[in-house]
Amino acid sequence: MNTKEVIIATERKLSCLPEGGKPISSYFGENTFSTRELRTRLPMDAYKAYLEALEKKLKIDLALANEVANAMKDWAIEKGATHYSHWFQPMTSLTAEKHDSFIEPMENGDYIERFSGKQLVQGEPDASNFPSGGIRTTFEARGYTVWDPSSPAFINKSGKGTTLCIPSVFLSYTGEALDHKAPLLRSINAISDSAIRMMRILGNRRSRRVFPTLGPEQEYFLIDREFFHRRQDLVMTGRTLLGAPPSRGQQLEDHYFGSIKERILTFMHETEEELYRLGIPAKTRHNEVAPSQFEIAPLFEEANLATDHNALVMETLRKIAARNGLIALLHEKPFAGINGSGKHVNWSLADDLGNNMLNPGKTPHDNVQFLVFLIATIRGVYHHADILRSSVASSANDHRLGANEAPPAIISVFLGDQLTKILMDIENGAITEATNSAIIDLGISRIPVLSKDNTDRNRTSPFAFTGNKFEFRAVGSHQNISFPATVINTIVTESLDILGDKIEAGGPNAKQATMDVLREEIRALKPILFNGDNYSQEWEMEAKRRGLPNKKATCASLPDMVSDKTIKLFEKYRVLSEVELKSRYHVRIERYCKKLDIEATTLHCMTSSQVIPAALEYQARLASSIERTGKVLGGGLDMSPQKELLKETADLINRVINTDRALVAGRAAALKITDNAKRASFYCDEIKCIMEELRDYCDELELIVDDELWPMPKFWEILFIN
Repeated sequence: MNTKEVIIATERKLSCLPEGGKPISSYFGENTFSTRELRTRLPMDAYKAYLEALEKKLKIDLALANEVANAMKDWAIEKGATHYSHWFQPMTSLTAEKHDSFIEPMENGDYIERFSGKQLVQGEPDASNFPSGGIRTTFEARGYTVWDPSSPAFINKSGKGTTLCIPSVFLSYTGEALDHKAPLLRSINAISDSAIRMMRILGNRRSRRVFPTLGPEQEYFLIDREFFHRRQDLVMTGRTLLGAPPSRGQQLEDHYFGSIKERILTFMHETEEELYRLGIPAKTRHNEVAPSQFEIAPLFEEANLATDHNALVMETLRKIAARNGLIALLHEKPFAGINGSGKHVNWSLADDLGNNMLNPGKTPHDNVQFLVFLIATIRGVYHHADILRSSVASSANDHRLGANEAPPAIISVFLGDQLTKILMDIENGAITEATNSAIIDLGISRIPVLSKDNTDRNRTSPFAFTGNKFEFRAVGSHQNISFPATVINTIVTESLDILGDKIEAGGPNAKQATMDVLREEIRALKPILFNGDNYSQEWEMEAKRRGLPNKKATCASLPDMVSDKTIKLFEKYRVLSEVELKSRYHVRIERYCKKLDIEATTLHCMTSSQVIPAALEYQARLASSIERTGKVLGGGLDMSPQKELLKETADLINRVINTDRALVAGRAAALKITDNAKRASFYCDEIKCIMEELRDYCDELELIVDDELWPMPKFWEILFIN
């Protein structure tokens, strides 16, 4: 390499470094208590015992827990930590933590920093004030946080405070899961067992563990903090309840992947530095479709770690935004008429040897294995589309699903033309010709070598195969991804078991039996496969003809969480008991009612204290102007256009007042309904309609009333001034 080439290479390398010239790899994970860190602080026999416990899912005894806790405490104090906390994920959209100091008294009256294995393994936060769906009541307060050693502890720095956070599950006094993490861990164990059994049936003797991997693509909006605090709806609900669409939205298609503004790039850089220090592999950042909308996407990780990391990503986005005078909006639909935000969750399965079960291979065995896991996933989605839809149901996501910006509420699977043709040829016993003439002989039929990028992408599909993974695009942007992942894990587990039973019953020739079972399953699964435009009305009619469920509203979808079929499935694999499932249903239906009630109350407050006074002031000025102008000019000017404007304004004000009164009356009626399911239906069928009507009238007034009188920032300001 000559001198010029060296200079160019050096400049290119330096341009990729963060401020200060430090490469990411030099500080990646420095605030995470990784197994690498533990290895330097534990005796080798204790370290090996810890790894063995993780690998074989053994209980960590108190002696080993004491050694780990002491090492963790020393590391955390070196990082400046004064407190520790069991960090957990209750059945809300946020995480939770209770901080305890390391300081403890000694017998002589002095104090010492101490952290025992017992303190590491278990905490006791009050469980009565978290959503429990009836499992816990106010006078039954005891709950337990239990250390999850499969997810590393980390340092949380906020202001002057530095805290050691210990990822944990959250259980009731009677043992039921009160969080998102515990069911996910159970589903990971279940799918590992069933996947290993299937691999043994197919002749794979090497793999010892299979685990789901996730890669959640997080979308969000960034707006100026000043605009946020001047809008009661954004502060109270996370979305705008009023607001006329701006003249320019996303129709020019110039924001997607566009040049990132300096202030936003600074925010992104600071966010990523924080995430890297937490060991979170943030890989991609870019402008999204809507103005002021962005995306951050990580590398794939094991499902448990990926869900913890996504929760930390959401917290970090909010924290770093505040430092930069911004607000990160994670609501699914912050602005009417503008694309909302989702969280595309990419799901796959991997083994302990580094193999991806959904990655087509180059040998007959690899492709048989790929086809079995592919069909098992499709089968699970087909037979449990109802619970998969229910897993993403929320009042916020209802605004987004099916709005020509996100998948519809109909769950279907996209495979692409080539893979679909292969499956159809397998069903028909035909020979498939590869475009590159590379044919793999399976002994029964022939399929081509499959490239993982051999098909186009379908951005309208809710569950799309994208080469070596499935992308579940219906997940909401603010949602904890644990429950959708738990559902996918569980429904695929069942399908693997059913396919395994059929293959074993098919006779001694496993290869022949496998192809026979696949052929039978492909024939049955065809209704769920769709490669076309999921947004079209034609697809909605076709889906109905195929018998696919289409539950557009949360209140219609949530009961599927507690159907007999769902309860039987989750109890079979010990992922969720009937009590735990029903508690989640009650939490979510109650949350639906509460969120809509907050929105209705907020909309009434904004209408009565901001919109109506501003409109009346404008009306008064307009009437006064018309009266004075008429007196000055007499009959020399036709004043009818101005009088028509006054009449239009007065008419809109009357409609706003009357509709607002209807909203107040409707909310009062809703609160009298004691059954939450019936109340949710009333909010969905009645209150939402009144709110939409009231919004329409207010938005019409916004386009008439003087800008100086209008009491809140408008969309064009919020979305284009950042």
